[in-house]
Amino acid sequence: MTTLSAAAEATDSRFSNTFLRLKKKLERGVGEAIADFGMIGDGDVVMVCVSGGKDSFTLLSCLLALRERAPVDFRVIAMNLDQKQPGFPADVLPAYFESLGVEYRIVTEDTYSIVKDKIPEGKTTCSLCSRLRRGIIYRTARELGATRIALGHHRDDILETLFLNMFFGGRIKAMPPKLVSDDGEHVVIRPLAYCVENDIARFARTMDFPIIPCNLCGSQENAQRKQIKSMLQSWAREHPGRIESIFTALGNVVPSHLADQKLFDFKGLTRDTVVDEGDIAFDAPDLLTGRTGTIRIAPDAMTDE
Repeated sequence: MTTLSAAAEATDSRFSNTFLRLKKKLERGVGEAIADFGMIGDGDVVMVCVSGGKDSFTLLSCLLALRERAPVDFRVIAMNLDQKQPGFPADVLPAYFESLGVEYRIVTEDTYSIVKDKIPEGKTTCSLCSRLRRGIIYRTARELGATRIALGHHRDDILETLFLNMFFGGRIKAMPPKLVSDDGEHVVIRPLAYCVENDIARFARTMDFPIIPCNLCGSQENAQRKQIKSMLQSWAREHPGRIESIFTALGNVVPSHLADQKLFDFKGLTRDTVVDEGDIAFDAPDLLTGRTGTIRIAPDAMTDE
């Protein structure tokens, strides 16, 4: 038994059955996402970006656990970018990584000063901060020989991005579970794509991860993303199943029934064109009722009255 697996077994024995079910649920979700999108293969070197937040801690934990029993052999390297934020506890993450026995790299770059200098007080810092971090992460992945860059975005992040783009960007675009960088050199994966933020938060609290707060975006209470998050949380409370249905829709796109001329040749459409899902011009839409089937809206429910 390896040091990590022995530590995991000892750790599991201290937790309740409820927590162990949650742990298995998260690991199962990560495993399914990896399998569905071909995120990790034999011989891959996975650089896990660990910011010090609950999501990236959970991602690292799940990947280390899955590595112990995965049918493929892959290497995990934890990476943290110390952005020189005031009060950042530089000793916390190295000590944590060493306690796990995981390989790691700490990169120190003063992006905090750049962001504070370029962005006026009160304005959203996320865009510039993410661009700076992306360049450093790609450079580090190249230096480490990483074939995969793993980020801790989860299902809620993906849906929030979808609605941010729809409401404020005029396009239907979310966070893909897997993508290739613009230069074609890096493959970025989001293994938590199927995992729910509430589950991650519960897991992180029980694991007592040494959480490090972000003093940039975390302090902007009126950021558009937080407005979207509040909207989605309200939907989840008031309309059970709605969030799950929206996420399912991201994998069930029908270009012929949207309006993007780059995805479907509307101008060239003729009576001989075969169209996905056929003619539903006068039909009521099908609504998901979960895994058991669909229900159809009655025609009179579609009136304006």
